[in-house]
Amino acid sequence: MPEAASASFSARADSSLAVSWPMRVRDPRLGLIERWLRYAVPGILAVFLACLVGLAALHIQGQRAEILAGAKAEVEGFARLAARAIVPSAGKASDLRVLMPESERHLGRRLLLVRPDTRIAAAHPPLPSDATTLAQVLGDSEPLSGLGERAGAMALDLPGGESVLAAIHSLPDGAGQVAVLQPIEPLMRGWSARARDQIVLVGAAILVIVGVGLAYGLQSRQATRADRAREQIRGRLETALRRGACGLWDWDIARGRIYWSDSMYALLGYQRQHEYLSFGAVNALVHPDDGDLYSLARGLAAAQTCVDHAFRMRGADGAYVWLRARAEVMPDATDGGRHLVGIATDITEQRALEETNAASDMRLRDAVEAISEAFVLWDTGNRLVLCNSKFRHLHALSPEDAQSGRSYTDVMGRGVLPQVRRESPEAGLALTDMAARTFEAELTDGRWLQISERRTKDGGYVSVGTDITSLKRHQEQLQASERELIETVKDLKRSRRTLELQTQQLADLAERYLDQKAAAEAASQAKSEFLANMSHELRTPLNAIIGFADVMENAVLGPLGTPRYTEYCRDIRESGSHLLSMIDDILNMARLEARRVRLNPRPIPAEAAVASALGLVEAAARDKGIALGVDVQPGIELLADPSAMQQILANLVQNAVKFTPAGGRVAVRVRRAGASTHLFVEDSGIGIPRADLARLGRPFTQVEAQMTRSHKGSGLGLAITRSMVELHGGSLRIRSEETVGTVVLVRLPAPAAEQKEQPGRAAGTKREAVRPGARRSAAA
Repeated sequence: MPEAASASFSARADSSLAVSWPMRVRDPRLGLIERWLRYAVPGILAVFLACLVGLAALHIQGQRAEILAGAKAEVEGFARLAARAIVPSAGKASDLRVLMPESERHLGRRLLLVRPDTRIAAAHPPLPSDATTLAQVLGDSEPLSGLGERAGAMALDLPGGESVLAAIHSLPDGAGQVAVLQPIEPLMRGWSARARDQIVLVGAAILVIVGVGLAYGLQSRQATRADRAREQIRGRLETALRRGACGLWDWDIARGRIYWSDSMYALLGYQRQHEYLSFGAVNALVHPDDGDLYSLARGLAAAQTCVDHAFRMRGADGAYVWLRARAEVMPDATDGGRHLVGIATDITEQRALEETNAASDMRLRDAVEAISEAFVLWDTGNRLVLCNSKFRHLHALSPEDAQSGRSYTDVMGRGVLPQVRRESPEAGLALTDMAARTFEAELTDGRWLQISERRTKDGGYVSVGTDITSLKRHQEQLQASERELIETVKDLKRSRRTLELQTQQLADLAERYLDQKAAAEAASQAKSEFLANMSHELRTPLNAIIGFADVMENAVLGPLGTPRYTEYCRDIRESGSHLLSMIDDILNMARLEARRVRLNPRPIPAEAAVASALGLVEAAARDKGIALGVDVQPGIELLADPSAMQQILANLVQNAVKFTPAGGRVAVRVRRAGASTHLFVEDSGIGIPRADLARLGRPFTQVEAQMTRSHKGSGLGLAITRSMVELHGGSLRIRSEETVGTVVLVRLPAPAAEQKEQPGRAAGTKREAVRPGARRSAAA
């Protein structure tokens, strides 16, 4: 199941949208209970607070009553014990002190010994001096004196305002009474602290419960607003999904259950029956040819986070619907699991349109491929849209090189542009129209193409190349036949008038030809003899001049006396050598014109011949700082006379070094080209003007002007070289540009197989020299 690296829609598992769908309340009774609880909980909290306050108050009051009851019982018991322990006849304050020791428990307690006449006989602690009777201590309205022991312990308010617990018990034999007074305030100190702590605790609980109630109310109100907003958002999202033919998926990977939105059910025509769908139920709806959800689950288990997949699912009517699912794995903050959340879009119409477009595109490509012309279509950005095999064959392109979407520069850079010999516009077509043009081009291989280029409406252009070679040849044949017919008619018309004159002229011409031929042969013989005699006459003194100048330059017989004489001798020797070389060139030219040169061509190694020629100019190149380069393919042989080939290469490389400035380069390359061998001599010299290329190779011709000549020479070297090359059955071409350099191409026939196997037979083949210019040579 293919995956993709992006998802178009996803929702976080802890967002309001993701939580709202699975937690929607579907039972109305639960919704009613939830609304009732929102109002009942605050009331319950108020009742609880009231009960809590009441119970706390009752508890505090009960503790006070319990403390007083215990204190009364203790005071009454103490009074009874004191009455039994006091001896009436000896009752004193010291005895009372013994009965009531100092203790925190009896803090403030007072013990009184009362006589039968209600006067106080002793007290501990002592009373003020003015308090002598029990009525003065307890007050006039106290009931203890009348009730006695029957009253038990009673709470009284003393005249000073102090609240006490008082109890009276009679002594034996009517000897008097014992009264015990216990202040209430010391007894209540512990109770007050405990009551205060309980009040603080209850108050804190009340604050917490009130805060919880307020928070609950705010949360309930916020939840109500959130539910309304959630329902609005859910409704809007469902509407958007339904209108966009989309359905939302929420796949709980850990539990193996899938949630679908209502729009997804509507998209497939199903009715929702359960909140969630099982993994197997959804997988059963997927078309078997489009994979299954198990492979997707395995990919998700392997840390895949995004899904982008197109597949088919079976609808309620049994038909399959094309869907494109885009989803992303999101963590669930509630349970820590992972959910695959995304949307599935109905692309059935898109897939049908793509299939239709693919079929149309295939038919179009078949139609373009079937046409006999070279066809190519470029878009507005000069990127390739479509081409056929004829176009690829024309430009030597492979199918990988001519892929759709590549730029024009990239495609044409991978191919080979056909060499065009000439172009001609099609008759009757205005070439000023920039939207379209048609022209005819003749290729170097002899083929003719009619190329039609048209602009498309989107800004691109289409080009169609039609092979019209047969049509052009037929047209040329018709034109030639027409011209021949016209010339024939003219010749027939003139033939009658010129027939008689031609007879007489032929006779005169024959006689004049014989005379001129004899004069030319005599002149040529005289020139050859003159040149031979002159060469002998010039060589003899020149050899003496060169020899004696060399002897004097090297001071063989002793010093000359002045160093400047040595320089003069070197100048004499160099001038003599230059003059001798010019005489040799003139003699060679004369021998070529007199057809006295005999060649013995045989296969010779190209590497050896080039190396020998370059050895002659190494010193001169080194002095000028010229770089010499050799590029000869191994195993190439030249079919030529060794000495003639040596002279050809020597003349070419010497000229290249001579006309190349210091710091330049000279290179010699040899290549095999079919039945010929091409020898290139390239230099980065001063170059030759285009207008002077036609004069090169003529005897005694130099390109430089007479007043601006900077290089010595007779002007015969290139003429001799051209004659030698033509004598071998080859040709010499020159291509040059001023300030850029010159390239000289020597084309020689390649040795045949039998000549390589039997070099002796090749050695027996001889050629006679021809006059320079007898064969046509082109300079480019």
